[in-house]
Amino acid sequence: MIPGAIAVYTPLLAHAGAAQSEETKTRSETTMAIAELTNVLKIFRGSALNKAQQDTLCKEVMLMTLARAADADINIQSIEVDRIQQILKQHTGEKFSAKDIRMAARAELYAEATLRKYLVAVSKKLRSKDRQNIVHALTEVFRSDSEVSVLEIDFFNGVVRALGATPAEIAGLAPGEVS
Repeated sequence: MIPGAIAVYTPLLAHAGAAQSEETKTRSETTMAIAELTNVLKIFRGSALNKAQQDTLCKEVMLMTLARAADADINIQSIEVDRIQQILKQHTGEKFSAKDIRMAARAELYAEATLRKYLVAVSKKLRSKDRQNIVHALTEVFRSDSEVSVLEIDFFNGVVRALGATPAEIAGLAPGEVS
């Protein structure tokens, strides 16, 4: 199961080395990055994640989910990629390139472990607010172009089920003071 998870994380490796030019990346750097995927190992071993690891996991899940959402209707539009970049910057504080997003959207990266299987596996490690943010970001992506397709609705419903999001999380309700 871990090899499947590593296949899912492949697009994130491109982002992790985004500061380097593509020409200067080496095979050993990529291999080293795969070896450092401690979140993957902790998730599949059932270990608890600290706050920083949960934050990193949320970023990874959001990137993969939103990137795949852009391709849910079999047509990645520039406006969707632009909106995903904005959403990721807003939620994670990090800038992702259009190339990172398009690479993460490629279905063949999920051959060993589908996105939904991955989401089911990590959902138990996500905080309620993370699931809520991912679901709301997903709706923003689907509303970014002129039309929401049946395929996008199917993708949304699958992601929500895989994340185990509650109706309250989908509606944006959380206990506490309303801001």
